[in-house]
Amino acid sequence: MKILVFGHSGQVATELRALDGDDVQITALARADADLTDPAACAAAIDARAPDAVINAAAYTAVDKAESDTDTAQIINADAPAAMAQACAAHDIPFVSISTDYVFSGAEDTPWAPADATDPQSVYGRTKRDGEVAIVKAGGRYAVLRTSWVVSAHGNNFVKTMLRLGAEREALTIVADQIGGPTGAAEIAQACVIIVKTLISQPRKSGIYHFSGAPDTSWADFARAIFDAAKIPCAVTDIPSTDYPTPAKRPQNSRLDCTTTDAAFGISRPDWRESLTHILLKLDFPKD
Repeated sequence: MKILVFGHSGQVATELRALDGDDVQITALARADADLTDPAACAAAIDARAPDAVINAAAYTAVDKAESDTDTAQIINADAPAAMAQACAAHDIPFVSISTDYVFSGAEDTPWAPADATDPQSVYGRTKRDGEVAIVKAGGRYAVLRTSWVVSAHGNNFVKTMLRLGAEREALTIVADQIGGPTGAAEIAQACVIIVKTLISQPRKSGIYHFSGAPDTSWADFARAIFDAAKIPCAVTDIPSTDYPTPAKRPQNSRLDCTTTDAAFGISRPDWRESLTHILLKLDFPKD
């Protein structure tokens, strides 16, 4: 099975490349191969390579920068996935695109279900929501996979930031009123492959799905878990989101209801504590 991946060095794209083997052949496109600011080039890349499925693991993820770079975020997060979805529909091949909890308002205190109304509070969230709408409208076999708090041994993410800051400081103040499920990029990559394989034989399972790690936690408690597992003696003090203002508003409730993903594909929520253990081993933590 030949899978074309948009994205090359990002967290999920890196983990998808690691899945390349006899059963699944992964071709990951870097910016030089397909510039996401040129949606037509993305569609042309699909036409030229004739894959069995396509996974979009690329996005404009600079959440705060997007507030002042709206046009670029719109092209990369909405227009490019729309072009990809249309090309996949024309070839009748599955298309999986990774989305985000930011499409929701972040209010309430119960997990968001895939059918819940979206109400993004940031440019990033709005452009990702627009991409979702365009993918559904394309009319092909597809899955939008919303996830949250992505972490890995690659790129920039909360785990790596905490390891760096924890080694430099004796104490940190971390936001404690934002709740969600940390999700390993490796587990997201595996889920994407399972989904595209299923959609080849069962196109009726097309739809919007959720996938996040369990159990739900706060950023502050996640930081404590990282320091404990890495054996870093850094104290964590809880603070509210109002004490850490950012240009883009973060959802306070990022809990995702993942039951339909389990029912449709047999993919259960991964334990982020196990994901964290694997990530720390790759990063050579705890240090001797």
